[in-house]
Amino acid sequence: MALLEANNISKTYTVGTQRIKVLIDASLSVERGEFLVVEGESGSGKSTLLSVLSGLDKIDKGHVLIEGRNITNLSEDELAPLRNTTFGFVFQSFHLVPSLTALENVMFPAELRGDRLANEKAKILLSRVGLSERAASFPHQLSGGEKQRCAICRALINEPRIIFADEPTGNLDSVNGRAVLKLLLELHRERMTTLVLVTHNQEVAVKADRIVTLRDGIIDTSIANA
Repeated sequence: MALLEANNISKTYTVGTQRIKVLIDASLSVERGEFLVVEGESGSGKSTLLSVLSGLDKIDKGHVLIEGRNITNLSEDELAPLRNTTFGFVFQSFHLVPSLTALENVMFPAELRGDRLANEKAKILLSRVGLSERAASFPHQLSGGEKQRCAICRALINEPRIIFADEPTGNLDSVNGRAVLKLLLELHRERMTTLVLVTHNQEVAVKADRIVTLRDGIIDTSIANA
């Protein structure tokens, strides 16, 4: 059984009087431990695909399954624990809480589930990514690369089965972008976490186990060059 499956999913947005089809009968299967890249031109539906696969957005038709469980029609209360424990998220814009320190941002998902070891786990992760000395710093005191490393730690603290990363290097310069990508891949291999990453960067895509290309909301699959 695949870890994640999408069966004939479609998504349409209404903008004014227009209805825009973003995903059209898209089907996809993701295996345990796989590094899958989703690529495509701007506006092709990449971020929307990630949002519906992870339960952050609803689909118009079709089904999304996690380990055979249909999550398509789950309520927000039912989806919340999935988002907190089964899924981890890394966004282009970091989405750190401004009023929390780096340590507190990393701890936050673990605290939500009542993990008494949240502080210890967060410190271990920050140490792993070279941010021990920045644990007490607030997001505005961190560089872009440091913010993204912090966000990666936050995504990993509950040991999720799947990491969804939406253009994680998009707001970084080339040096920091390569460093963050290298870190994501190292942690993916170490923890055998499934990684689904959206990018238009071919330098990133060629490192994947498999590439999914979106063109105008339609999926085309091909095997990446390892």
